[in-house]
Amino acid sequence: MAEDYRLDLVEVAPNANPPVCRIMDYGKYKYQQSKKSQEAKKKQTFIQVKEVKMRPKTDEHDLQFKIRHIKRFLSQKNKAKVTVMFRGREISYTEPGMKVLQRVIEEVKDLGVVEQPPKMEGRNMVMILAPKT
Repeated sequence: MAEDYRLDLVEVAPNANPPVCRIMDYGKYKYQQSKKSQEAKKKQTFIQVKEVKMRPKTDEHDLQFKIRHIKRFLSQKNKAKVTVMFRGREISYTEPGMKVLQRVIEEVKDLGVVEQPPKMEGRNMVMILAPKT
């Protein structure tokens, strides 16, 4: 029958009893499947994590500059990883670093939410902000 219609006989379910076959144009079927997968890839959104590094003694202007960057990342629907690096003896006084991160949270609360609260990772204090949906 498949040869009469100039189509292919495709085995759909080989484990069924009896095996199930279908008459179709296999080349056209493969083409449609590839188009569907390409369309699905187009609709995917990739969220990147952008990182901003600062120190506990970062000056006011520099801090505002970094906060502007974080706001831009969040408005572009990317996540922002904020890292406060401690050097030398600064590691024994983590309070200034925590204050910097709290200030960042206050400044960007209209654009983003805290996904991961501030925590210490070695000599760095890390926090992740996600855009509001």
